[in-house]
Amino acid sequence: MCGRYAVSTPTEQLATHFNAQMPSEWQPRRNAAPSQNLPVLLNDGSRRIHLLNWGFVPPWAPSTRLINARAETLTEKPTFRSAFQRRRCLVLADAFYEWQAKGKRKQPMRFALSSAAPFAFAGLWEQREETTAFLIITTTPNALVAPVHNRMPVILPPEAYAVWLDKTTPIEALQPLLVAFPADQMTCTEADSALLRDFTA
Repeated sequence: MCGRYAVSTPTEQLATHFNAQMPSEWQPRRNAAPSQNLPVLLNDGSRRIHLLNWGFVPPWAPSTRLINARAETLTEKPTFRSAFQRRRCLVLADAFYEWQAKGKRKQPMRFALSSAAPFAFAGLWEQREETTAFLIITTTPNALVAPVHNRMPVILPPEAYAVWLDKTTPIEALQPLLVAFPADQMTCTEADSALLRDFTA
């Protein structure tokens, strides 16, 4: 599960990396949490980044917030099947966090690219009434993440952005993208626990 991540890259750099227009009200965040409005690039052809709410709220469970979807079951689960076929998105980020047990405490670990560049999670989006929301697709972890958690978010390489956003891309061509990012291109460092308790960071 991916429950916290960072989008702390300066706004202009983020816009350049994704060749898209950032919303003027966006402020970088080191602690992005579920239910917050966060930057997402939709497959609507606009090249405009939208601030969407993190977490699907299914009509059959209005008190539930689905923040992740397993890559292995996207075509099986009715909740995700239609979005996987028609409403894919890039979730902008530059790190994600998982917690590792160390004695009696849990230490947050920060995973990022070795290059320190921003990247995109594979995501899905959905609109219900007046709310447009997104979630992050997860997969089995690589060798770097596996000692900490049994899942990791799907990080797409830049050359896959256009394919993922193209509504005409067949499902068969999307499945090979939903794999763990190479461990040798990532870093893992201890994160500040206080930072992840502060939702304003």
